[in-house]
Amino acid sequence: MEELAVGTRVDHPRYGEGIVSKNKITSYEIFFERGGKIEITKRNEDLEVIETPAEKPIAIGTLTLAEVEKVLRFVLEEQSALQEIVPMGEKWIGGNMLLQPANLSLKPKEIPIESFFHKIVMLRDRLRVLEQNINSHPGLSDEEKVNMQQYITRIYGSLTTFNILFSDKDHYFVGAKS
Repeated sequence: MEELAVGTRVDHPRYGEGIVSKNKITSYEIFFERGGKIEITKRNEDLEVIETPAEKPIAIGTLTLAEVEKVLRFVLEEQSALQEIVPMGEKWIGGNMLLQPANLSLKPKEIPIESFFHKIVMLRDRLRVLEQNINSHPGLSDEEKVNMQQYITRIYGSLTTFNILFSDKDHYFVGAKS
């Protein structure tokens, strides 16, 4: 296999698609869709080149900040790591959530709704990634995938209470439909 340039898109049977981020002496550092940052020896025959960079590799030390930002945005978009912007319902913006213990001698806890909403959105996004990983996992049988998917569907159903925070129904949690 010929040397892979930084920016080369590759596919690996276990880790999925990735992008070469460093070309070291005996290995490549690759950011994979399913495995994160992994160092793989150059002798590894499991890598399949999907796409090579259009231009010659840039010498280390000559990148501008704008070029680095452009490369990072490209990598994150390719790996679907950029989170979708999910708008919160207007009536909740600037609001607080008050958790009042039954024991009145204890202090209530006040949390900005935006912080709580952000955590709910992160939870939803991580469940979606988990679904993708389960569905694309080569070691799971179709029956195992279906069984795990049913648990995730039930989790979504348990989270439907939080749908009141979303401004758009497209972002709602949806459980099993009767």
